[in-house]
Amino acid sequence: MNEKQKKLLMRIVAAAVLWVPLFLMTEGIVKLPVPRWAVFLLFLVPYLLVGHDVLRKAFLGIRNGRVFDENFLMAVATVGAIVLGEYGEGVAVMLLYQVGELFQSCAVGKSRRSISALMDIRPDYANIESDGGLEQVDPDEVEVGSVIVVQPGEKIPLDGVVTEGISSLNTAALTGESLPCDVGPDSRVLSGSVNMTGVLKIRTTAAFEESTASRILDLVENAASRKSRSENFIARFARYYTPIVCCAALALAVLPPLFCMVTKTGLASYDTLGGLWRDWVLRACTFLVISCPCAVVISVPLSFFAGLGGASSQGILIKGSNYLETLSRVRVVAFDKTGTITKGSFAVETVHRSPLPAEEVLEYAAHAECHSSHPIARSIQDACGKPVDMSRVTDVEEISGHGIVAKVDGKTVAVGNDRLMNRLNVTHEDCFHAGTVLHVAVDGVYSGHIVIADELKETSRQAVEQMRRAGVEKIVMLTGDAESAAKKVAAEVGLTDYRAGLLPADKVSAVEELLRECGSRRRLAFVGDGINDAPVLARADIGIAMGALGSDAAIEAADVVLMDDDPVKIAKAIRISRKCLRIVKENIGFALGVKLLCLLLAALGLAGMWLAIAADVGVMILAVLNAIRCLLVKKL
Repeated sequence: MNEKQKKLLMRIVAAAVLWVPLFLMTEGIVKLPVPRWAVFLLFLVPYLLVGHDVLRKAFLGIRNGRVFDENFLMAVATVGAIVLGEYGEGVAVMLLYQVGELFQSCAVGKSRRSISALMDIRPDYANIESDGGLEQVDPDEVEVGSVIVVQPGEKIPLDGVVTEGISSLNTAALTGESLPCDVGPDSRVLSGSVNMTGVLKIRTTAAFEESTASRILDLVENAASRKSRSENFIARFARYYTPIVCCAALALAVLPPLFCMVTKTGLASYDTLGGLWRDWVLRACTFLVISCPCAVVISVPLSFFAGLGGASSQGILIKGSNYLETLSRVRVVAFDKTGTITKGSFAVETVHRSPLPAEEVLEYAAHAECHSSHPIARSIQDACGKPVDMSRVTDVEEISGHGIVAKVDGKTVAVGNDRLMNRLNVTHEDCFHAGTVLHVAVDGVYSGHIVIADELKETSRQAVEQMRRAGVEKIVMLTGDAESAAKKVAAEVGLTDYRAGLLPADKVSAVEELLRECGSRRRLAFVGDGINDAPVLARADIGIAMGALGSDAAIEAADVVLMDDDPVKIAKAIRISRKCLRIVKENIGFALGVKLLCLLLAALGLAGMWLAIAADVGVMILAVLNAIRCLLVKKL
């Protein structure tokens, strides 16, 4: 508990200690003869002790033009009960209302702490070697390309590549994965991971504000500002609901007594006119207590907040509750292939149909691709086996969706797909081997093609199966790769629907076609990781990006980020969203159902203040407890 919650608890306990003997003295089996004015003053002490802040908020709300809220309802109802002489019940309503508020505050605090603990990844400092020792500096001050030292037990402050040292990393805060990750020289590491064993030297590859930890924190901090349709509905509902019930309570207090007085109906049931008015005003006060919308207004945002926190704990960052709600309606999923279904770690298998030695073809291709950071380009450079001399390369032109044309040693080298060969009018030969095929032409003469293989992710087939079990009706793979490579991967993961040879614009068109098929009720999610996937991620109903290896553009355009690149998390994200929406609907239905029933009973005089307390505080506590279940997502 924080200090504010502790103070409220102390006030509740003190007020309860004062209220119990007073209630027994005036309403219990043994009643003591105490003057009415003395009873009023005695009950006023616990009432003001526990409820003074509610009265103050109600007064400030009236003064600032925000009259109709739960503080106003509680103030009017309890003051009305005390004015009518129901001192014990008036204090009890305020006392138990504050118990509910304390419970709700603790529940929200638990949800926030779970996210705060998860997101406690912002490093305080970075170690830089200076004068034979280590100097601690602010991570903001570390430039890209600097070498930092991370000792056992410290958080990695910036994204980078290990240059020296072997260790195990705890990445649970980033990915939800509890198993340690072993790293060594040339391993990529993410900020926010905790170094567990050895000393690491890391060359930074991103500034602090662009590192993984900062991006995650920014996503989580901004998620609350994106409200779902359910939350917006509840906000509008509360804005209209509270004035309506206040007017209904006023009508209940005034109209029935006036009707009885005018028509002379039912007057015989009351000793005096004062008794008539007292009975109906007390019913109106009970009506106000029951009508307090706390259970709905509190539990719905709390459910979404807890759902976002539960997803984050599993390495699934959802950028807002509106996306959480949309995710629950996903019935069609479209995948990119490279880096999404496959690992994106390419290796050259062979060189086919080449009149030149394979080493020479690889050397030309490696130099033409020397300015590219794409994994395919790196795989060619690795296969070349020689350092790339950039001074040999001029006039580099990258043709989107086709390939690269550059001059190497004065010769024009074209490296790309069959579309590039057709564009340059180079006669080429098709390859029937599965994999990514890059054709190479030197000075307009076909020089063969390089076959590059990409390994399937271990969990890709499992991910497809789990998505089907989660209710996804259609799964499609969209790729720019050749038909043979796409067909092979689709067969391995169990997909029957795929589109191959797509340019970035073709992927957008394919997604728009799938969106038309979805209709108004179903939603489409696109999963990708590359820069060329950013337009499609933005166009889909839900864009899901691979966070660990994905490009910055893809992560920015996406609505959901999978921090460990595991496609199995897609089905888990869908199940989490559906559980959250189910709990939201349960809370709304339960709270409104109980309140409407109790409001009817109160209007008929069949419900007293004690039932009103149960309908308000009891329902709120049950709704909040139900909302907290959104955090329990580990076994989904």
